[in-house]
Amino acid sequence: MASSSGSRNDCPICLEPVKDEAYLDQCFHAFCYRCIVQWLRLVASKHSQPISLIRCPLCKTENFSIVHGFDGESFQRHYVNQDHRKSYLSNVHEFRLQFYKCEAGITNDIFDVQQYWKCRKYRQKNIWLQNWLRREIQTLTQEENVDIILHHILGVIDSFLRREEQEGIKSMPEQKREEFRGLLADAARPFLLGYTERFFNELELFLASGLNIEAYDKVCKQRLGMLSGEKREHNEEFCDEALQDRFLHFLDEDAERTD
Repeated sequence: MASSSGSRNDCPICLEPVKDEAYLDQCFHAFCYRCIVQWLRLVASKHSQPISLIRCPLCKTENFSIVHGFDGESFQRHYVNQDHRKSYLSNVHEFRLQFYKCEAGITNDIFDVQQYWKCRKYRQKNIWLQNWLRREIQTLTQEENVDIILHHILGVIDSFLRREEQEGIKSMPEQKREEFRGLLADAARPFLLGYTERFFNELELFLASGLNIEAYDKVCKQRLGMLSGEKREHNEEFCDEALQDRFLHFLDEDAERTD
């Protein structure tokens, strides 16, 4: 039996307790992931052309995606217009996301991070760092425009290096490494959540490698045995006609409000 429709834990579409909680990205109203995806597909079926946004069934706010699968560390995003996602999430982004989800440390024996800090190579400018950071942040946040996050993290790095230059060689390399780790973690965690520690490890490995982005990726792909791998696609199909009446109820409400 469905619980009271006034309960904050009930899905507004099926009126049952929310399962696999999902949120619309602008208004943050919560639904069952299955229900809101069904709703999206039903709305899309009423249009002759692909749609790029969807109005919330409750507040009618326009939204571009459904955020779901949040486990305290990461989340997934289902775009209303899948072409929007494909427009900036390239095969390389997909590969990097898969790399972050695999076991950590598979390239630790290739690049000597401790030597990088011991020799204070972190003082040397890396001309590929900004582009690498942008791509990694896009991958982990699944957002195209990450300028604010990027500039925030770059600002923390620049501030650390300026202080290091002013202080000279006063601290042991391991102390500087821990200081850098703490600063980067504090800057990145609000945006990267559970990926923060892995992000820092990858940043260290990239800097210690001395390689450009393409060469670094090649090493990572070789370790994963993916040098000639193809992009994996994951498509989810839902079919639940039992919810159609509830969807049509919302559509009827929309029609009444636009008359």
